[in-house]
Amino acid sequence: MNQAYEKYTADDQAVWRILFKRQMKQLPGKASQDYLDGIGQTGFTADHIPDFEQELNPRLMQLTGWRVKAVPGLIPNREFFELMADHNFPATTWLRRRDQLDYLQEPDMFHDTFGHVPMLSNQSFCDFLAALSRIALAHVDHPEAIEMISRLYWYTVEFGLIQEADGLRIYGGGILSSVGETTYSLTSEKPLRIPYEVGTLLKTPYIIDRYQDQYFVIRSYEQLYHSVSEIEEKIEELLVL
Repeated sequence: MNQAYEKYTADDQAVWRILFKRQMKQLPGKASQDYLDGIGQTGFTADHIPDFEQELNPRLMQLTGWRVKAVPGLIPNREFFELMADHNFPATTWLRRRDQLDYLQEPDMFHDTFGHVPMLSNQSFCDFLAALSRIALAHVDHPEAIEMISRLYWYTVEFGLIQEADGLRIYGGGILSSVGETTYSLTSEKPLRIPYEVGTLLKTPYIIDRYQDQYFVIRSYEQLYHSVSEIEEKIEELLVL
């Protein structure tokens, strides 16, 4: 499907502007520097919703060889991981309403693009996504394996933290697109912040209807990519237990 950019209304553009400005006020000093650099490299601005084909994809292709692929919403596992293995990040095209600014049950275009796409400027992160997707495709008909991979995706791509030279920072799109969890994930005393460890993470269920009880912290995006072989080995081990 296409983004159908011409269908965005003036109110859609206004909602994007509100969400973008609100998040950008608080992300410096909280978001990963790679993410903040990616905002500029991908051409995101408050002025308008990003146009996938005309603006975003040409920039991403030059940076890391990835593209954003418009999808209708949540898609089946096989289709999702096939797209990512082929360097296509699936993003829905619909945008939340004004009365949904703070919470949505299903990810919208702001979450999918603002939350995730700037990190697609980082090659190690992109290589991790593609490799993880290839592992998922090898086990796509095995529910237990897909559940473990979903946990890994959740605690890294969606809700991951990174220890940078200047302190703990956010790279997970689920946090970066949430005005409340951006602050909670870094400053609240409630959640655990656990060093990234594949074996522990694969066994840790996640929460979908409130802020997380724990976050996993990586040291670098290279660490994330270099853990791929361990992910594959651990999944195989756990499946035979």
